[in-house]
Amino acid sequence: MSGKIGDFLRVPPEILSDFRQDSFQKNRLSLLVICVMIFGMEPYNIFRVLFMSRSGLGTLNNRIYFGMYCALLLAAVAYILVARLTRGAALEKRLRIQYAGVVFAFLWHICLNAYDLMRDPDGEVSIYMTAVLALAVFIQLPTCLSIACHVGGYALFALTAGRYLESGPLLNLTFSSIVALAVSLTKNHSATVVLVQRREIALMNRQLQALLEKDPLTGLLNKSAFEEKTAARLRSANGSDGLTLLMVDLDDFKGINDRFGHPCGDYVLQQTAQRLQNAFPTAAEIGRIGGDEFALTLYTTSPDLLEERCRRFIRMLGDIRWQGREVGAQCSAGFCRIGAPDVSYERVYREVDRALYEAKREGKGRCHACAIN
Repeated sequence: MSGKIGDFLRVPPEILSDFRQDSFQKNRLSLLVICVMIFGMEPYNIFRVLFMSRSGLGTLNNRIYFGMYCALLLAAVAYILVARLTRGAALEKRLRIQYAGVVFAFLWHICLNAYDLMRDPDGEVSIYMTAVLALAVFIQLPTCLSIACHVGGYALFALTAGRYLESGPLLNLTFSSIVALAVSLTKNHSATVVLVQRREIALMNRQLQALLEKDPLTGLLNKSAFEEKTAARLRSANGSDGLTLLMVDLDDFKGINDRFGHPCGDYVLQQTAQRLQNAFPTAAEIGRIGGDEFALTLYTTSPDLLEERCRRFIRMLGDIRWQGREVGAQCSAGFCRIGAPDVSYERVYREVDRALYEAKREGKGRCHACAIN
C-alpha cells in the first residue's frame, strides 16, 4: 500500500523537468488572473476604508484592514514586476518566485479570515475556504509543498481562529481541507500521468521515425534518409568543413548470389555494412542507397588518409567467409571532397558516381577521388 501511495505522489525523475515547466506555465496564467482580480478589488477596499467609513483610519480596526489591503496590492505589483524582470532567469528561480507569491497570498487570506472571526465570532470561513479551493484547483505545486501549504494552512487557521468556531463548522472545515488536499494531489498525479504518456508517445514516434529511416537488412540509413540528412549537412556546410561523400559498390555481387545463394548475398551485405562502420567510425552518416551500393558522409581534411582508409576497407571485404569458404567479395569506391559552399546533393552525387565509375573502369577493387572546389 505504501508503495502505491508513493507512486501516486511521486514525479518520476525522467519527467521532473517537464513537470516543472508544466507547473510554471499553468501557474503563470493562474497568478496573472489572480493579480488582475487583486488590482480590481483591493483599490476598492482601500477606497472603502478611507472614504466610505466614518472613522477612516481613526480606528485600529480600519488601520489593520487598510494595511492588509495595501500589503496584498503591493505584493501583486511586486510579483508582476519581479516576474517580468526575471523572464530570462532559470526555471527554478522563476518557480520559486511563483511559489513565494502563492504562499504569501494563501497566508494573507488565512490572516484576514482569522482576524474577521476574532472581531465577529459568528462570521464565516468563506475567505479561507475560497483560498484553499483556489490553491487546490488553480495552482500546481510540488507534492511536498502542496501538503505543507494545505496542512500548515489548516493548522494555522485552526490555531488562530478555531476557538471562535463551533464543532460543526470546524468539522466541515476539516473535511473541506482534506478534500482540497486530495484534489491538489490528484491534480498533480493527473499532470504526471499526462506528461509520462506524452513522453512515451514522443519516444514511440522517434522509434517509428528511426525504423522508417533504417534499411531493414543492414540497419544502416535507407536511401531517402541518407539523402535527406546529407543534403541538410551540405546546406549548413561552408566549404571549409572538409565534408566528403564516399560511395561504395560491391563488384560482381550477382556472382556471389549465383554461386552461394541469396542467403549468402544477404550475409555479405550485412558484413559490408559492419565493416564500413568499423573502418569509418566517425562517419556522420552511413547508408545503403541501392541493392549493393553504400554511401557515407564524412568530415575529413586529409584526402590521402581517406584514400588509405578506402583501400584498407576494400582489403577487409576479402576476409568475408560463408560457411568456412571465402566468397571473394570486393568493391570499388569513389569519393568527392566538397570545398565550395552551397553545393547541392544532386551535384555531389553525380560527381561521386563518376568517380565510382572511374574506379570500376580502372579495374575494380579500386578507389577514385574527385573534388568540388
